[in-house]
Amino acid sequence: MIHKTAIIDSGAELASDVEVGPYTFIESDVTIGEGTVIGPNVNIKSYTSIGPRCHIHTGAVLGGTPQDLNFDGGKSYVTIGANCQIREGVTINRGTQPDSTTEIGDDCFLMALSHFGHNVKLGNKVIVANGALLGGYVEVGDQAFISGNCILHQFVTIGRLAMLGGGCGASKDVPPFCLMKPLEANKIIGLNSVGLRRSELSKDDRQEIKEAFKILFLSGLNIRPAVEKIKSAYPSGPAYELAIFIDESERGICVM
Repeated sequence: MIHKTAIIDSGAELASDVEVGPYTFIESDVTIGEGTVIGPNVNIKSYTSIGPRCHIHTGAVLGGTPQDLNFDGGKSYVTIGANCQIREGVTINRGTQPDSTTEIGDDCFLMALSHFGHNVKLGNKVIVANGALLGGYVEVGDQAFISGNCILHQFVTIGRLAMLGGGCGASKDVPPFCLMKPLEANKIIGLNSVGLRRSELSKDDRQEIKEAFKILFLSGLNIRPAVEKIKSAYPSGPAYELAIFIDESERGICVM
């Protein structure tokens, strides 16, 4: 199960059925869960934890020190959940501050050459396509889809079930359920209708989101009164989630 050319530090903890490909290097203080497959030429650095049934492909570097001048060499972490696919050349950096963590949720699919900076937090079932770059402290909600070559500024938050079109940039927060225009910055063009239909949301929930979207972007109201109108009309559920996301945004949100 472990290729003879792989180098695994005695301080690493691997489940008994983990597979490790040729020329892979695994440092001390690494844990890898059962059923996980590590491909060839992978580098897994110290303080990295990988859950069960993941597949790490050729050339990935997991747990590298953060690309942050504030990093002082303290112990920080990368945690990767269960059932994740991490494709060729993906890089995931540790947190900057001591004891902080870069977190990848369960069932995530991280495609080739995507990068996840220090202290990034991905929810569950997030898909990130080839070449996307996530700066430090970016947070991504469950089931979001980030298309190829997107650029996410540090500290940006991406809401649940949002979709970012290919090559777009985000320096402001992207509200849940929204669709960003390809090849432009901070531009919303509608709802992620396909993602909403494929999700667990009911027909009534999807209709509620559509009505809230109209209030927010198509009613002619400014953002603050639009948010208050949504909260008044929908005191719970996904529309309320959308309103609260905007309430809590520190960077401001992308707009149409």
